Amino acid sequence: MTSNGTTAHPTLGAVVRRVALSLVIACAIPATIFYSCLRLEGVWTAIFAALGWSYGAIAWRAITGRRTSGLLILTAVVMTGRTVVALVTDSTYLYFLQPVISDALIGAAFIATLATARPMVARLAGDFYPMDDELHLRPRVRRLFWSLTLMWALLCFGKATATLWLLQSQSLETFVLVKSVSVLLLNGLAVTATIAAATLVARREGLLVPAAPEPVPVTS
Repeated sequence: MTSNGTTAHPTLGAVVRRVALSLVIACAIPATIFYSCLRLEGVWTAIFAALGWSYGAIAWRAITGRRTSGLLILTAVVMTGRTVVALVTDSTYLYFLQPVISDALIGAAFIATLATARPMVARLAGDFYPMDDELHLRPRVRRLFWSLTLMWALLCFGKATATLWLLQSQSLETFVLVKSVSVLLLNGLAVTATIAAATLVARREGLLVPAAPEPVPVTS
């Protein structure tokens, strides 16, 4: 907030950095930890190491007074559920099968919110851009959130289908490597599309602050 009570608008670079940091912390690092531990120590070590990172990241942000992103919390919740089921059933196969189910359920949840006043993307937008009721009600912004929610829902359904095929047709190490790389690539492309669409709307709505010009060197 600014001194006169209005919402401060960040620059595009600040928004991109916030999104990138959120993805690295919630997705890229735990995926890297999981694959490294799988190769070195085995699947159970990989499961607990990746889960430990997620909870450690949440605890660190809480201790340091920083906001925890919804993506990080969602990742921790999903990984916790997968781990509990794997432990109860003593089946690592179910651990890897659960992303199929969770992606399908997340996709269904995204679809379900399309009928509400705030689709899922609108509920997560505050992690990356300061939102208030006035912004949520703008027609262009509402259409943007609806379209992006539909896109991410279809992506989740697509990932669920591809993951099931990989799990049934590939070895465990190949499955983990291909899935990790492909998911990061697909998520990266979807994030790029999301930022591009959001930037277009934000500029039309006057919600982005232009980047400060580079200082001109003074010559003698």
